[in-house]
Amino acid sequence: MQVYEILLLGVALSMDACAVAMTDGMTNPKMPWKRALLISAFFGFFQFLMPLIGYFVTGIIANAFLETFERISAWISFGLLVFLGGKMLFDCVWDMRKKRLGEEENCPCKTLSMGKLCMQAIATSIDALAVGVTLQMAAISQNGLALGVWGATLTIGAITLALSLGAVYIGKFAGNKLADKAGLLGGVVLIGIGVKILVESFL
Repeated sequence: MQVYEILLLGVALSMDACAVAMTDGMTNPKMPWKRALLISAFFGFFQFLMPLIGYFVTGIIANAFLETFERISAWISFGLLVFLGGKMLFDCVWDMRKKRLGEEENCPCKTLSMGKLCMQAIATSIDALAVGVTLQMAAISQNGLALGVWGATLTIGAITLALSLGAVYIGKFAGNKLADKAGLLGGVVLIGIGVKILVESFL
């Protein structure tokens, strides 16, 4: 596997993380840069970690285990993202109802706890475990694995971090335009990504 192939792989794997990072930015237009960096770092770290785990598990256990996990990983991602998206929709609808009744509060959908962030990062990277199998196969192939497993996974993580950071700021800009509707849109996007991951697993 050549360097350009690793770069393309990193971009492809980062797409779901970028979409979720964008919703995080939309739901908090006043997010400080440190928070934006933390969000992108979470996505980047898990996109680095999952292929690395998959690589070593493939070498230790056997390909059969990861093939089974690959089948259920889409359902795990779907469940996590639908839960997060559904909660975001519920929280924002509830907040809008309170505002209509004159009970002003900070919108709960604009808060992103460490637990929610971790769930987002896992949900958008869990399928990358199977990529570890590809890296393992490339490493033992005739052409080998450019950069080695550590270099390849670090590259994937760095690409995800950089693209996710940009996505957060794009989301912040959109959030300023969408105002209170951003939380609703964000919830729909999270559920949509979950459905997309599940549907793609059947193709």
